[in-house]
Amino acid sequence: MTVIALTEDQRDALQEITNIAMGRAGALLAQLMGSFVHLSVPGISLADAGNISGTIAQTVGRELAVTAVRQSFSGTLRGEAMVIYDERGCRNLADLMGYEDEVGQATERELLLDVGNVLVGACLNGIADLLVSPLSYSPPTIIAENAEVDRLINPDQLTWDYALLIQVRFTLEIRDFTCHLLTLMPEESISQLKKALDAFMESI
Repeated sequence: MTVIALTEDQRDALQEITNIAMGRAGALLAQLMGSFVHLSVPGISLADAGNISGTIAQTVGRELAVTAVRQSFSGTLRGEAMVIYDERGCRNLADLMGYEDEVGQATERELLLDVGNVLVGACLNGIADLLVSPLSYSPPTIIAENAEVDRLINPDQLTWDYALLIQVRFTLEIRDFTCHLLTLMPEESISQLKKALDAFMESI
Protein backbone atom coordinates (compact mmCIF):
# COMPACT_ATOMS: atom_id res chain seq x y z
CA MET A 1 0.00 0.00 0.00
CA THR A 2 1.40 3.37 -1.07
CA VAL A 3 0.44 6.12 1.35
CA ILE A 4 -0.31 9.48 -0.29
CA ALA A 5 0.95 12.15 2.09
CA LEU A 6 0.69 15.92 1.88
CA THR A 7 3.84 17.91 1.21
CA GLU A 8 4.89 20.45 3.83
CA ASP A 9 3.58 23.31 1.68
CA GLN A 10 0.26 21.51 1.10
CA ARG A 11 -0.09 20.83 4.82
CA ASP A 12 0.61 24.49 5.66
CA ALA A 13 -1.98 25.60 3.11
CA LEU A 14 -4.56 23.17 4.49
CA GLN A 15 -3.82 24.40 8.02
CA GLU A 16 -4.44 27.99 6.94
CA ILE A 17 -7.62 27.10 5.06
CA THR A 18 -8.92 25.01 7.95
CA ASN A 19 -8.24 27.79 10.44
CA ILE A 20 -10.35 30.18 8.36
CA ALA A 21 -13.17 27.65 7.93
CA MET A 22 -13.17 26.66 11.61
CA GLY A 23 -13.34 30.33 12.53
CA ARG A 24 -16.56 30.63 10.55
CA ALA A 25 -17.96 27.55 12.27
CA GLY A 26 -16.95 28.91 15.67
CA ALA A 27 -18.62 32.25 14.95
CA LEU A 28 -21.88 30.50 14.08
CA LEU A 29 -21.68 28.35 17.21
CA ALA A 30 -21.06 31.46 19.32
CA GLN A 31 -24.13 33.08 17.77
CA LEU A 32 -26.25 30.02 18.55
CA MET A 33 -24.98 29.68 22.12
CA GLY A 34 -24.59 33.35 23.03
CA SER A 35 -21.04 32.80 24.27
CA PHE A 36 -17.52 33.28 22.97
CA VAL A 37 -16.14 30.04 21.52
CA HIS A 38 -12.57 28.85 21.92
CA LEU A 39 -11.16 26.73 19.12
CA SER A 40 -8.16 24.44 19.33
CA VAL A 41 -5.47 24.51 16.66
CA PRO A 42 -6.72 22.14 13.93
CA GLY A 43 -4.99 18.78 14.03
CA ILE A 44 -4.09 17.23 10.67
CA SER A 45 -2.83 13.66 10.47
CA LEU A 46 -3.03 10.41 8.51
CA ALA A 47 -5.13 7.77 10.23
CA ASP A 48 -4.82 4.05 9.56
CA ALA A 49 -8.15 2.20 9.30
CA GLY A 50 -7.09 -0.43 11.81
CA ASN A 51 -6.15 2.18 14.41
CA ILE A 52 -8.84 4.78 13.73
CA SER A 53 -10.80 4.11 16.92
CA GLY A 54 -7.72 4.55 19.06
CA THR A 55 -6.75 7.70 17.15
CA ILE A 56 -10.16 9.26 17.76
CA ALA A 57 -10.12 8.21 21.42
CA GLN A 58 -6.71 9.83 21.85
CA THR A 59 -8.05 13.02 20.25
CA VAL A 60 -11.35 13.22 22.12
CA GLY A 61 -10.40 11.51 25.38
CA ARG A 62 -11.64 8.26 26.86
CA GLU A 63 -12.97 9.58 30.17
CA LEU A 64 -16.57 10.44 29.24
CA ALA A 65 -19.33 8.76 27.29
CA VAL A 66 -20.01 10.57 24.02
CA THR A 67 -22.79 11.12 21.52
CA ALA A 68 -21.84 11.45 17.85
CA VAL A 69 -23.52 12.95 14.79
CA ARG A 70 -22.31 11.75 11.40
CA GLN A 71 -22.64 13.42 8.01
CA SER A 72 -21.06 12.30 4.75
CA PHE A 73 -20.00 14.73 2.02
CA SER A 74 -19.24 14.24 -1.66
CA GLY A 75 -18.01 16.14 -4.69
CA THR A 76 -14.43 16.61 -5.84
CA LEU A 77 -13.62 15.80 -2.23
CA ARG A 78 -15.50 13.15 -0.31
CA GLY A 79 -15.49 11.69 3.14
CA GLU A 80 -17.21 11.64 6.51
CA ALA A 81 -17.61 14.30 9.19
CA MET A 82 -18.45 13.63 12.82
CA VAL A 83 -19.43 16.01 15.59
CA ILE A 84 -18.72 14.36 18.93
CA TYR A 85 -20.33 15.72 22.11
CA ASP A 86 -19.29 14.70 25.58
CA GLU A 87 -22.04 13.92 28.08
CA ARG A 88 -21.82 17.37 29.70
CA GLY A 89 -22.29 19.02 26.32
CA CYS A 90 -25.39 16.96 25.64
CA ARG A 91 -26.79 17.73 29.06
CA ASN A 92 -26.29 21.48 28.72
CA LEU A 93 -27.22 21.92 25.07
CA ALA A 94 -30.92 22.67 25.52
CA ASP A 95 -30.18 25.27 28.19
CA LEU A 96 -27.51 26.86 26.01
CA MET A 97 -29.98 27.05 23.12
CA GLY A 98 -32.46 28.98 25.27
CA TYR A 99 -34.87 26.24 26.37
CA GLU A 100 -36.12 27.10 29.85
CA ASP A 101 -37.98 23.85 30.54
CA GLU A 102 -36.59 20.34 30.52
CA VAL A 103 -36.74 18.88 27.01
CA GLY A 104 -37.54 15.36 25.89
CA GLN A 105 -35.24 12.94 24.14
CA ALA A 106 -36.63 13.76 20.69
CA THR A 107 -35.97 17.49 21.13
CA GLU A 108 -32.49 16.82 22.50
CA ARG A 109 -31.67 14.69 19.47
CA GLU A 110 -32.98 17.39 17.15
CA LEU A 111 -30.71 19.95 18.82
CA LEU A 112 -27.69 17.65 18.51
CA LEU A 113 -28.42 17.18 14.81
CA ASP A 114 -29.00 20.89 14.22
CA VAL A 115 -25.77 22.00 15.90
CA GLY A 116 -23.82 19.23 14.17
CA ASN A 117 -25.25 20.26 10.81
CA VAL A 118 -24.30 23.91 11.41
CA LEU A 119 -20.71 23.06 12.36
CA VAL A 120 -20.13 20.59 9.52
CA GLY A 121 -21.70 22.87 6.92
CA ALA A 122 -19.84 26.00 8.05
CA CYS A 123 -16.47 24.31 8.28
CA LEU A 124 -16.57 22.17 5.15
CA ASN A 125 -18.24 24.84 3.03
CA GLY A 126 -15.48 27.20 4.13
CA ILE A 127 -12.82 24.74 3.00
CA ALA A 128 -14.73 23.94 -0.21
CA ASP A 129 -15.16 27.63 -1.09
CA LEU A 130 -11.46 28.38 -0.70
CA LEU A 131 -10.50 25.30 -2.73
CA VAL A 132 -13.26 25.89 -5.32
CA SER A 133 -14.54 22.36 -4.70
CA PRO A 134 -18.33 22.42 -4.14
CA LEU A 135 -19.72 19.75 -1.83
CA SER A 136 -23.05 18.07 -1.24
CA TYR A 137 -24.07 16.48 2.06
CA SER A 138 -26.14 13.62 3.36
CA PRO A 139 -28.63 14.40 6.14
CA PRO A 140 -27.00 14.25 9.59
CA THR A 141 -27.67 11.15 11.67
CA ILE A 142 -26.90 10.20 15.26
CA ILE A 143 -24.60 7.16 15.15
CA ALA A 144 -24.02 6.74 18.89
CA GLU A 145 -25.53 7.93 22.17
CA ASN A 146 -23.74 7.76 25.51
CA ALA A 147 -21.22 5.37 24.00
CA GLU A 148 -17.55 4.70 24.56
CA VAL A 149 -15.35 6.58 22.10
CA ASP A 150 -13.69 3.32 21.03
CA ARG A 151 -17.04 2.08 19.74
CA LEU A 152 -17.86 4.96 17.39
CA ILE A 153 -16.28 3.30 14.35
CA ASN A 154 -15.98 -0.39 13.53
CA PRO A 155 -12.73 -0.78 11.55
CA ASP A 156 -14.03 -4.00 9.97
CA GLN A 157 -16.76 -2.01 8.17
CA LEU A 158 -14.43 0.57 6.63
CA THR A 159 -13.82 0.52 2.88
CA TRP A 160 -10.53 2.47 3.02
CA ASP A 161 -7.04 1.66 4.28
CA TYR A 162 -6.15 5.11 5.57
CA ALA A 163 -7.63 8.60 5.65
CA LEU A 164 -6.67 12.19 6.29
CA LEU A 165 -8.03 13.20 9.69
CA ILE A 166 -8.75 16.86 10.47
CA GLN A 167 -9.96 17.60 13.98
CA VAL A 168 -10.74 20.65 16.08
CA ARG A 169 -12.20 21.16 19.55
CA PHE A 170 -14.84 23.79 20.33
CA THR A 171 -15.34 24.98 23.92
CA LEU A 172 -17.47 27.80 25.32
CA GLU A 173 -15.90 30.54 27.40
CA ILE A 174 -18.57 30.75 30.08
CA ARG A 175 -20.33 27.37 30.06
CA ASP A 176 -19.45 23.71 30.39
CA PHE A 177 -19.73 22.62 26.78
CA THR A 178 -17.23 20.84 24.53
CA CYS A 179 -17.56 19.21 21.16
CA HIS A 180 -15.12 17.93 18.56
CA LEU A 181 -15.44 18.15 14.80
CA LEU A 182 -13.62 15.37 12.97
CA THR A 183 -13.34 15.06 9.20
CA LEU A 184 -12.07 11.92 7.48
CA MET A 185 -11.09 11.89 3.80
CA PRO A 186 -10.06 8.47 2.41
CA GLU A 187 -7.02 7.86 0.23
CA GLU A 188 -8.63 8.55 -3.15
CA SER A 189 -9.92 11.89 -1.87
CA ILE A 190 -6.45 12.87 -0.63
CA SER A 191 -5.20 12.84 -4.24
CA GLN A 192 -7.95 15.29 -5.21
CA LEU A 193 -7.23 17.40 -2.14
CA LYS A 194 -3.55 17.67 -3.08
CA LYS A 195 -4.52 18.95 -6.56
CA ALA A 196 -6.94 21.48 -5.06
CA LEU A 197 -4.32 22.69 -2.59
CA ASP A 198 -1.75 23.10 -5.37
CA ALA A 199 -4.27 25.16 -7.38
CA PHE A 200 -5.03 27.26 -4.29
CA MET A 201 -1.33 28.00 -3.70
CA GLU A 202 -0.83 28.93 -7.36
CA SER A 203 -3.72 31.39 -7.16
CA ILE A 204 -2.33 33.43 -4.25
